[in-house]
Amino acid sequence: MFAGRCKGRVAAAFVAALAALGWSAPAFAELPRLDLPADLTAMIEFRLVLTDGERSWTDGGFGRSRFGGGGDGIDVDAVPANAQLVWHGPVAWNLEGAVAVAAQHGQDQPVDLIEAFLAWRPVPRSATRFSARAGMFWPAISLEHEGPAWSVPDMITPSAINSWIGEEVKLVGIEGSVAHPVGGGRIAATFGLFGFNDTAGALLGFRGWALHDQKTGAFSRQALPPLNAFMQTAQPQWTTPTLEADDRPGFYGRLTWQMAAPVILEAFYYGNRGDPEAVTPDLQWGWDTSFLNLGARIDPGPNTRILAQLLTGTTAMGFEENGRRWIETRFRAAYLRATHRIGRAALSGRLDLFDTRQSGSQVGPDDSEEGWSLTAALAWRLSGQADLILEGLHVDSDRGARARLGLAPEQAQDIVQAAMRITL
Repeated sequence: MFAGRCKGRVAAAFVAALAALGWSAPAFAELPRLDLPADLTAMIEFRLVLTDGERSWTDGGFGRSRFGGGGDGIDVDAVPANAQLVWHGPVAWNLEGAVAVAAQHGQDQPVDLIEAFLAWRPVPRSATRFSARAGMFWPAISLEHEGPAWSVPDMITPSAINSWIGEEVKLVGIEGSVAHPVGGGRIAATFGLFGFNDTAGALLGFRGWALHDQKTGAFSRQALPPLNAFMQTAQPQWTTPTLEADDRPGFYGRLTWQMAAPVILEAFYYGNRGDPEAVTPDLQWGWDTSFLNLGARIDPGPNTRILAQLLTGTTAMGFEENGRRWIETRFRAAYLRATHRIGRAALSGRLDLFDTRQSGSQVGPDDSEEGWSLTAALAWRLSGQADLILEGLHVDSDRGARARLGLAPEQAQDIVQAAMRITL
């Protein structure tokens, strides 16, 4: 996948990275147990990154990963990737609270709030269960984010679908859920109303899909790649995902069927009801975004799990010209992931497919894209507080807008990451 002359450098750098982490692993495994208060969880992640290819979207390029190359050769970086602190505890009878803050490498703000909500879970008095929550949170779309502070166990990089959820589908709202047993399983329904998510769709419209683990904060901006000549006059080189532009509430609904067999099926519909002509003084536009997500989780054995999601939707922004908005984007993505545990180790693999289609009055076919990626990971539990995760990601995408940077439309990139994840 790399150019021939780079293969030796990649192998040497990767071996060096593994040697360094292997040397330090026993020290992490023997860390004295640090017991935080029961309602606090801290997660710190140090990472070695080897990558080639184009500049990352986080640095104003068209690269599809969190870390990008310089165009020639291979970049090797050691970074404190993430540090998160989560409080989760009782507030009153049947009422719990959760607050999470994070410092992420490359984030716009040094430290930012990523979640804050209250959850109501009354003591069940019948087979039917009720719950509700209100505040700032991610709706329950991702099947991958099962760890604290909305993290992904056993891998570093989530799928393209859930990378986008993490960066643009952060909302402030209220939701209610009801669940009832049926035929040895359980059916649950959720309905939510929300605001402060009017710009959801900007990253898909201007950049397209990406694969990364950076999560948007309440006050952080996300970088955009170079825009075309017209959009440079109407949109700055950044977007604010958590923003209210039109005072119109959005809504979502979710159905979950947990079968008697070890199978869970989900359907989720989202519509932010954004006004495409609403604009703030900072030139942040409303985006009329809606999508349908279908998901499945299958546990064929006690140590094996299969996940799959399919998401399809549309988004539009700007004034109408000749029957079309400035930008009209149809987007689709799907993935299939399998994880198998062997003792303290977990092996995971995932295939992603994604594309966008542009048809607005101020964009053309060059702003459409299609691509795919393969991800493989090995996670090793060193101790109750330390995990070592090795991951390789290959992503290939075709987008004509790369010509604005003098690049070929089709670009491939390889990223190898080694992470030491400490949970306290």
